[in-house]
Amino acid sequence: MSLMITDECINCDVCEPECPNDAISQGEEIYQIDPEKCTECVGHYDEPQCQQVCPVDCIPHDPSKQESQEELHAKYVRMHGSK
Repeated sequence: MSLMITDECINCDVCEPECPNDAISQGEEIYQIDPEKCTECVGHYDEPQCQQVCPVDCIPHDPSKQESQEELHAKYVRMHGSK
């Protein structure tokens, strides 16, 4: 699954620089995650880094963007080449 940022976001700016895929950007009111770029850090880290640093725990899985680990890894390979 891709991740999403809920409206509980406090715009603290800590998640954006942690994303190795540049999937997080400032939206109109809160940060947002581009589901086409989010691999939940598969290929980079064992756990999503944005979730690890978020002080308000507002980055859950997006139930409308369900992806398997294999699909997330395939997305990583498309963006960064094989590893």
